[in-house]
Order: sequence, then structure tokens, then C-alpha cells
Amino acid sequence: MANILYLVHRLPYPPNKGDKVRSYHLLKHLAARHKVFLGTFVDDPEDMAFVETVRAICEDMHVSPLNPMWARLISTLALLDGRPMTLAYYSDRAMRAWVGRICVEHQIDAVVVFSSAMGQYAEIVATSEACPLLVDFVDVDSSKWAQYASKHRWPLSWIYTREGARLLEYERRLASHSRQSFFVTDNEVALFNRLAPECANEVLTVGNGVDADFFSPDEGRSNPFGAGESAIVFTGAMDYWPNIDAATWFATEMLPQLRQWDDALRLYIVGRSPPQEVLALASDGVTVTGTVADVRPYLQFATVVVAPMRVARGVQNKVLEAMAMGRPVIAATECVDAIAARSGEELIAAQSEQEYVDEVKRIVTSVEYANCIGAAGRACVLERFSWDAHLSRIDRFLPARTDPEMDIRGTHAPA
Repeated sequence: MANILYLVHRLPYPPNKGDKVRSYHLLKHLAARHKVFLGTFVDDPEDMAFVETVRAICEDMHVSPLNPMWARLISTLALLDGRPMTLAYYSDRAMRAWVGRICVEHQIDAVVVFSSAMGQYAEIVATSEACPLLVDFVDVDSSKWAQYASKHRWPLSWIYTREGARLLEYERRLASHSRQSFFVTDNEVALFNRLAPECANEVLTVGNGVDADFFSPDEGRSNPFGAGESAIVFTGAMDYWPNIDAATWFATEMLPQLRQWDDALRLYIVGRSPPQEVLALASDGVTVTGTVADVRPYLQFATVVVAPMRVARGVQNKVLEAMAMGRPVIAATECVDAIAARSGEELIAAQSEQEYVDEVKRIVTSVEYANCIGAAGRACVLERFSWDAHLSRIDRFLPARTDPEMDIRGTHAPA
């Protein structure tokens, strides 16, 4: 088995938000085959309770606490020195010292970077053909900043435009130094190839998966909704701006039309850390739950699940999880394209406000149609979205295992 240095910008546990779901399953995949040395940050004090759970999977581990308010302040200094603010946000002396020590004390056979922000620490390692650098960009983050700019006024529009340009420069440089770079969808790969044509032969798709055993209907669950309600459910970490934008857009533009048509319809915004602008949406027709112990009852008993994303692209874990629960999902066309599912059969694509309204009405008025979409969606997930099937694509770029015995460390990974 090889020694893998795995660098992740956020503690990959619990898998309760999109990036942590992917980084956690990648950690499990690596630890089942190799010895993993994990360097990561904790930006939520509640996550400190899970550090030892993650440590049990790893050969060694370093955690740097990160205060988001202080990190945002520090990141503004990058406006003066030309760096991407993203790198300044995650710049940490203790992390650099730990990476340096690990490289001295252990022979690192490969470096796996999760998100471009952590690429700055890979620079410490003498990567080579014998010690490859693999980068899971997930999405083209620089392009997201450009999208943010289009949604805001000056001076934020200027700051976001600058960050998009600076981060793209760094992404291109990082990709050019890696043996292999990965993105979550074919569309993200195509976008990066257009933005960084010199890296076209070094980019592959590694899609997201879903734990369809965990996310499965269970007759023993209790319905969290009120009697007579028809629940429209949106799930996601609510401190993430694309989720804030999507939930706000649906609540203010589509929901009033739908409740005028049927006042039994109620929107549930389910997710941790809702900011004041989301909490302010709460009303007779909207419930903002905040953190819930288990999202599965909200998905299982939803009349319909919506993902009206206007900024985020790629494979949305929230969509796969709802599909796995057997419920009909209406999602942005870009999200449907990323999954390569059949719209109108396995899930439903929508783009405009009117399309979302019309499709919700169609689901509500036809239980048979809703159940058919839900059943086909779960079948789609079972057939095409296992984590191991996707993550095994990275194995050929890692050093071959030399230990013929199964690494028992992987058997202790939390479910």
C-alpha cells in the first residue's frame, strides 16, 4: 500500500453538505487501499466533535481551525498582492509545517488535492513521476466567481470578477503541474478545457455517487409534515450562496403562484446555518428548519423536491439523494444535464419560473406520474451512481499496492 497525502479544505465528515459528501467518500476510497495522511481545516466548531472519527481512518492527520470571519478579512489582503483571495483564505502556517514534517518523516508516494484552494500545500512536496500530484477540482471554481459577479453590483462585482480571473490563472498552473486533474461532470471538463486548452489532455471526469442503501425509503419513518400539507422540499447547506439564491428565488417568485392555485402547498427549506435573509422567508407558506437530525424523512414524504439552482453547476448531491429516496425531483436544466438523466422520465428539468410552476402542478395533480418519476429516478441512481464505480477512476494514477493483504484500516471507516 502507498502513503497518500490527502489535502482537503474542509473536514470531510460528517458528509452533510455537497463538498463534504464527495471528499468523505474519496477519503474512504483511499483509506481502504492505502495509508492516508490527511491535512484539513475545520470551519464549523460543531465539526470538532467528529475529528476523532476521521482520525481513526487515517495514518496521521492535521486539523487547523479556521474562523470564517477572520479568514475573510485576511483574504482581502490578497487584493494588494495579486493572489487569489481563495488561497489567502486558506493560508495557514501550521498546515504548511505539518505537511513539511510529514514529507520528512514519511515517504509520500502520491498527493491528492481536493479543491484548488489546497494546491498551495502540494507545492511543499517534491512531486514527480514516482510521487504524482492528483487534483480533484470538483468544479471550475473560477467560473463560479464570474457568475457571482453577474449577480452583484459594484464593488462586489469588481471583486468577484477579479477573483475569477486570478483563480483561473492558478487553476491552470496547478493543473499543468499535476499528473491528472478531475472534475465532477463532462460539462465541467469541457468548460475547463475551453478556459485552459493547454491542459486538455490532463483532465478527466470523476462523477459523484450516492449511498443508495442509506438514502432509501423506509416505511418505519415518521412523516415530519402537517396533516393535509403538500410539501415542496429544498435541501442544502444554507450558508452556501447558490443555495440561498435558489431557495429565495423559488420562495419569492414561484411559491406565491403555486399557493394561489393550491394553498395546501408549503415550501420546506431544510439545511444547516440559514442566514437572516433565508430565515426572513418563513411565513404561512414557508418553513425554514435549520439543522435537522435526519434529512431523509423530509425527502421521503415530500410531494416534490426542487433544486432551482441558478449558479452552481455539476452533479448536485441533493438531487441524487432525493432521486435515491424515490421522490420526483424538479431541477435546473444544467443539473439534469450533468446527471445525464432523462427529463420527464427519471427527473424533470426546468429553467424559467413558469416551467417550475407548471411542473409542480403536474406532479401535484398526478400521483401516478409522481410515483413513476420517483421510481425511475431511484432506478437510475442504483444503476449509474455508486461511489466506488466513479472513484475507481483515480486508482490507475496512484502507486500500485504492494501489500497483498487487505488493509484493515479501510474496514473501520464510518458508514
